[in-house]
Amino acid sequence: MDYLDLPALHRAAGVVRLPGSKSISNRTLLLAALADGRTEIHDLLDSDDTQVMLAGLQKLGIKVEQLGHSSYAVTGASGAFPVKQAELFLGNAGTAFRPLTAALALSGGDYTLSGVPRMHERPIGDLVDGLRQIGVRVEYLQNDGYPPLKLSPSTITLTLNAPIKVRGDVSSQFLTALLMALPLSGQAAQIEVVGELISKPYIEITLNLMARFGIKVARGGAGGWSHFTVPAGKYVSPGSIHVEGDASSASYFLAAGAIAGGPVRVEGVGSSSIQGDVKFADALAAMGAQITYGDNWIEAKAPAFGTLKAFDADFNHIPDAAMTLAVAALFADGPCTLRNIASWRVKETDRIAAMATELRKVGAVVEEGADFLKVTPPVAFVPNAAIDTYDDHRMAMCLSLATLGGVPVRINDPKCVGKTFPEYFDAFARVAAPVIAIDGPSASGKGTVAARVAAQLGFHYLDSGALYRLTALAAEQKGIAWEDEPAVAAVAAQLPVEFQGEQIFLAGVDVSEAIRTEHMGIGASKVAALPAVRGALLERQRAYQRFPGLVGDGRDMGSVVFPHAAIKVFLTATAEARAERRYKQLIAKGMSANIALLLQDLQSRDARDSARSVGPLKKFDDAVLVDTTPLTIEQAVQAVLDIAGLQTPKT
Repeated sequence: MDYLDLPALHRAAGVVRLPGSKSISNRTLLLAALADGRTEIHDLLDSDDTQVMLAGLQKLGIKVEQLGHSSYAVTGASGAFPVKQAELFLGNAGTAFRPLTAALALSGGDYTLSGVPRMHERPIGDLVDGLRQIGVRVEYLQNDGYPPLKLSPSTITLTLNAPIKVRGDVSSQFLTALLMALPLSGQAAQIEVVGELISKPYIEITLNLMARFGIKVARGGAGGWSHFTVPAGKYVSPGSIHVEGDASSASYFLAAGAIAGGPVRVEGVGSSSIQGDVKFADALAAMGAQITYGDNWIEAKAPAFGTLKAFDADFNHIPDAAMTLAVAALFADGPCTLRNIASWRVKETDRIAAMATELRKVGAVVEEGADFLKVTPPVAFVPNAAIDTYDDHRMAMCLSLATLGGVPVRINDPKCVGKTFPEYFDAFARVAAPVIAIDGPSASGKGTVAARVAAQLGFHYLDSGALYRLTALAAEQKGIAWEDEPAVAAVAAQLPVEFQGEQIFLAGVDVSEAIRTEHMGIGASKVAALPAVRGALLERQRAYQRFPGLVGDGRDMGSVVFPHAAIKVFLTATAEARAERRYKQLIAKGMSANIALLLQDLQSRDARDSARSVGPLKKFDDAVLVDTTPLTIEQAVQAVLDIAGLQTPKT
């Protein structure tokens, strides 16, 4: 996909389960590969960068087993890599390239490391200089100071009697690489950081994980950040380790909640996180956002009063997450300045220049310097901006938030998010794509109205009633009684259903007509009253929330499935009017019908649906009531469109 058109958005609310942290994932993989023993790694990030690391480790002779969707077992080499000659292509993954360079340099083999053209523009000279100080042989294959590199076995004994000096003001990954690799030398070692150390929270992650694998580094000097002592020793597997959710990825959703109402909750990081980027939430709080922490979650809402406040602050400690603040600045009450962000210039792209260029496209006035960015919010957002992403995942994810200014935005090369968060746009839709939830008693017209509203708006359509009818049909086909809650719930959880336009397939068979019978309607009403069944279908329903939006009809559509739906409508009609409609539908299909029996059935169903413990038939306070008794279908559709206040797409 060359581009992705995102619609104008106005509200964000919901819950996002974060993917695993890239920084923790790749560090953990490398430490497990170097350790003594087998390490089970759970919740590992599935992304381009981690796949690069996994492939590289396997090529170097490390046994890797996939245990499940995001779980792997790595059998360590108990020291240096066993394969002594290899050519590795590491894409644009800095968290793989820099640490592997150091680890391979101390493995005593012949290795060539290369990447994409941008990786060959990202400096690595400070790391190479540090390695050469102890006698490691590293050769530049193209330009001095930059990849690709050739590593060769040392012809002299490594000397670690003097501190290794490394600059700290370009990238913290150089220090991380040295810290993680030095235990392979078999000697105690010292590192002195020259100049200011940037991105200190990322070094905290490194030290924390090294300790988990048995190597505890002592640090001291100015503020405890200029001198590090790595003891002689060997990494030992902790047995099992879980990867935290990615705190940098959390920033996009927390910012969405702060900008566009909220609440938006991210799960996977919280007050106990080892990642410094959780401090991004503190930066939002300083802007006036309402922030709440749990051990494993953070929630953000817009300021209780007014808009987000302008800021002028140093973001050296959270450079990646600070990119999101540059976009949040679009929604502030004045100019915002991000300082001490020079490291942006040597990331996946020159992020200072790129961010300045793209923010101007949406209407901001931007001033850039060597290590700062000043953003003045737009007087009015410019619609239909085409955002270039520079093969940089964070540019794509950050700039998607510009849609919350109420304008459509085109994201060029959206697939670049695969570097860290392949499902980002689906996750963003789960909190920002508008949802119109329509409920009402049986035969009130909610299904027909919802389908037509969706068609007119170009939105996706979810007929939750069809899911319950399908569950009832599938259970009956398996000989399962509708009252057997555990068995029916198991059927619902594995329902092999496919929607193709107006056709519905169950296990490859068209059941569009079969599920619409009165018999299946009764079955749907019965199985829908079972809490375990409703729970089994909940995530399936939520997955329908996608761009440009969703219209869903069903009993608890606006109360349980999408409690933060932008628009909630409750359609009703007298029982007599609904019975007459159902009678006419059946006669039109050539089926016999008795209007008195239909009325009795509807009244019984209303009573049963109103009394059930889960998803009872009722109008909620935040739903708009529409009585369709005197309305045609066309009039009912227009009434919902008027309530939604959304325009149908131009043709």
